[in-house]
Amino acid sequence: MKRYAIYGAGSLGTVLGAYITKNGGQIDLINRNKAHVEALKKNGAKITGTVEMTVPVTALTTDEMTGKYDVILLLTKQLLNKEVVSFLKDYLADDGVIVTLQNGLPEPGIAEIVGANRTMGCVVEWGAALVSPGVCELTSEVDSLSFHMGKMDGGSNEKFDEVKALLELMCPVHEEMNLIGARWSKLLINATFSGLGTVVGGVFGDVSESKEARKVAIRCMKECIDVGRATGAEFAPVQGKNITALFYYKGAFKRAIATMLIPIAMKKHRNIEPSMLQDLKKNKPCEIDAINGVVCEWGKKHGVQTPINNRIVEIVKKCERGELKPQASNIKLFEDLL
Repeated sequence: MKRYAIYGAGSLGTVLGAYITKNGGQIDLINRNKAHVEALKKNGAKITGTVEMTVPVTALTTDEMTGKYDVILLLTKQLLNKEVVSFLKDYLADDGVIVTLQNGLPEPGIAEIVGANRTMGCVVEWGAALVSPGVCELTSEVDSLSFHMGKMDGGSNEKFDEVKALLELMCPVHEEMNLIGARWSKLLINATFSGLGTVVGGVFGDVSESKEARKVAIRCMKECIDVGRATGAEFAPVQGKNITALFYYKGAFKRAIATMLIPIAMKKHRNIEPSMLQDLKKNKPCEIDAINGVVCEWGKKHGVQTPINNRIVEIVKKCERGELKPQASNIKLFEDLL
């Protein structure tokens, strides 16, 4: 029998594991948070928000792991990827794969450890939040849930189909031939709405529905597109929409139109709370370097200026150090860049 695991089963992983189990799959939900695991064991995975369900699941702490897995869905933060993936390598079957559902551009680093043929990437097109141990809130509308998945060079088509079938127990999975393009498209969304959502201490809707925040958001989007294109990436559609056509601009008129489209485009995801903000609330380090920081890093390599993303990184790091609080008034800290 095939063995599957979600490693780092926090908010997203718990929701995913609940759906897979509810729809007939068998998968281990693994997390270092003992209180969360104990609650899952005792009460099942309780999912609230845009759905309401409680599903008995198989939950483990890392020290309870045994044997080898055919597929490991990776949902930890990227801060310790080298350490985590090196640890997981010993639990991966010879023909097994690690599928990263993380933000940013994690695949190359994972492939260095386990091999490109054992690495797949999956872009998550929905959001969730951990409410309390064993309880997670799905914050995207049910009809907007999807994955975009691709494999790296040398990957098995048969294994890809196996992973696709597993994820389809939750929602549609779109085969992504342009994995890097899909990553850059998701990075654009995360850098803009997770980054600025964290800055203002709110959900995606607090960015998309604020006139002041939208002025910053549209410039953040342009920076991401300019940097991605400079790297040679061709941005992939997001849920069927060409986001570069919608949001890229060269003049003031197109910028105004693109800015007006933001709340419409983000309507079904307006209640997503950035995972970086969730981390700050728990006094944990967040993934700012793996999101907006990646845009800044690649911009510097290719000579593309990224003042908005630089400022987002600066503000979030001040929040990490306790020098600032995530709050709506922080949007004024961008006024000199507009």
